[in-house]
Amino acid sequence: MAELEGLIREYAQTEIPLLNSVSSHLLEAGGKRLRPVMVLLGGSLFRPPDERVMQAALVVEYLHTATLLHDDVVDGGETRRGHKAPRMLWGDEASVLSGDYLFSLAFHTLTRMRRPDVLELMSGTTTKMACGELQQLTRNFLDTSETVYYEIINCKTACLFGAATKMGALLSGASPEAAQSLYDYGAALGMAVQVVDDALDYGDTLQTGKPVGTDLQERKITLPLSHLLRQGSSEAQAAVQSILNEHVISDCHVTQVIGLMQDCGSIPYTLGAAQRFADEARTRLASLPDSPTRQLLSEITEFVVSRTS
Repeated sequence: MAELEGLIREYAQTEIPLLNSVSSHLLEAGGKRLRPVMVLLGGSLFRPPDERVMQAALVVEYLHTATLLHDDVVDGGETRRGHKAPRMLWGDEASVLSGDYLFSLAFHTLTRMRRPDVLELMSGTTTKMACGELQQLTRNFLDTSETVYYEIINCKTACLFGAATKMGALLSGASPEAAQSLYDYGAALGMAVQVVDDALDYGDTLQTGKPVGTDLQERKITLPLSHLLRQGSSEAQAAVQSILNEHVISDCHVTQVIGLMQDCGSIPYTLGAAQRFADEARTRLASLPDSPTRQLLSEITEFVVSRTS
């Protein structure tokens, strides 16, 4: 990981100072690096990571960072990873174009690997991610369907986790069956990650270090809000619908909705769903060779559902 951190910064450097500033601001802010870790561990099940696996880990981090840059513009995000979002410092145009550059850099790196199977995997994945973002953008806030919610997060989040784990395996000589098991593991893990993120959005800012209620203020129907709108009292449902129809959703509205979620048990319900996805991820490891790496993959499923930030 120390080597990867160095490469993440090195490969993103260009002759354009503005581009360097925007990309470095977000890349150097850190994050959990879970997605590139999936590449490294997916490969490590079969042999020590070589240069191509390290390059693949870079690709995944650049793709993820590109989506963050774009998402902040779409959502009007003001903070990211505990710092001001790049759009707040350099503007929307610079954020979008920097995201475009990182996306292009990722695919340029993939092309140089000369692995059509890997290129097809990642091109299909990014297409799916874009469809997920568009589906979320056009979803009516009156639609509280859990099925639609799971479809969206499978496309926008889980598929990249699955592809990252599978890509590392493919580049390390895994059989098609083993590589598919790792895709299924990664996708289930990614579902758990996103469901927990959506629960934390209604958590404690002091614990998470993130603004609370962002999804509500953007009128995104994530699992906690979906549960409240379906299982809350008629008074609670009416109050939430009234808030969603407000021109501006204030911090006071967020506090009110969090209180209603506490009464309804929406956060425990959401975390229970995340635990089920984590359990599913662990079952996908059963057919793979027993090793310290497989044990670590199993432990990561426990980490993603117990984290507080």
